[in-house]
Amino acid sequence: MQDAWAGILVASFREVAYRLAGIAPRLLAALTLALAGWALAAVVRRLTVRLLQAVDLDGRSARQGVTATLGRAGIRRSPSQLIGRLAFLVIFAIGLLMAIEALEVPAAVGLAPVVIKFLPNVLIAALVMIIGWLLANFLAEALLIFIVNAQLAGGPVMAGALRWLVLLFTASVALTQLGIAREMVLLVFGILFGGTVLGLALAFGLGGRQLAEEALASWLRKRERNADGSDGVSHL
Repeated sequence: MQDAWAGILVASFREVAYRLAGIAPRLLAALTLALAGWALAAVVRRLTVRLLQAVDLDGRSARQGVTATLGRAGIRRSPSQLIGRLAFLVIFAIGLLMAIEALEVPAAVGLAPVVIKFLPNVLIAALVMIIGWLLANFLAEALLIFIVNAQLAGGPVMAGALRWLVLLFTASVALTQLGIAREMVLLVFGILFGGTVLGLALAFGLGGRQLAEEALASWLRKRERNADGSDGVSHL
């Protein structure tokens, strides 16, 4: 009985050892690719940050208000550090995909080429979202400052509506770049954009009706005074 148990245990350990021996080269290759991807990504991040700092990207961003906008959004990193971080994540993700491909897992076969092929669209969509987010905040703040200086009511509401309108347009462009339901995205954006513009036009028209009447009446009175003055000069 003991010999039988010993034989079973030895056979089990031997089978495990054979499997590990077959998987070990692939594990070693995957680990090597992951470490190489991390090292390359770290080098690229450092070079990217130094290059962007050399061209004074942080100073220009501070002068144009980009750094202040990022700070208000809770992002404490400088623009050069953000771009360097993005470069690190992209290269490291490619390294991880190659490592997974090296494992030869049936479910992951051919995953790396598909992701790498789709990666440029993801990067462009992310860039569009970042630019749209910055532009939405800038336009909303500019509109709010204009409304406050003009001593008009409803500044925060109009600024918020403009921000969300720009963000909606940016999201539709990003989804279209990714190829996710392009026709549906364009249709939904057209409906929402048209409805928003129509609602703002109706709200402005109904709310500013009295102001428009006063402006028109003032223009007519001024025109009548000018006409009376010109008649008096002609009779002289």
